Amino acid sequence: MEQYFSATHKMEQEVMFPSLLRGVFPQQQQQQQQDGAAPDADGHTDLYERYQQLKAIKPMVEKGLASVHDQTSSGSDADASWDEAGDGGDAGLEQRLCHHLAGLQQVLTHLTRDTNALTRRYSQILEQISPSEGQPSW
Repeated sequence: MEQYFSATHKMEQEVMFPSLLRGVFPQQQQQQQQDGAAPDADGHTDLYERYQQLKAIKPMVEKGLASVHDQTSSGSDADASWDEAGDGGDAGLEQRLCHHLAGLQQVLTHLTRDTNALTRRYSQILEQISPSEGQPSW
């Protein structure tokens, strides 16, 4: 989860002009189009739309994380639920928890990968616009 938050923070810091991402598609999709392959199901999504989606998702992840912390703070309700469930339900609960955590990990990994790719592509766009920046002037 820390990698996801780090990637979104970096994206927010680097992407100063999101409008530069309009009409720019992920490099995988560009390669598929050049090869004549059919685009993915969400193939019509440019990086600007993905940027907007990633920005919209971040507060939801933070809110979900905050609600988990709030639930652990009020542990008496949770303890009562666990006592009512008894020992027989523990194995099923543990299995469901592992399943959900694995799914959450996959989603966060995917979001982190998309966020990092978007940030790298934005940096490439900036380099194309002003290639002389960062070069020493003699």
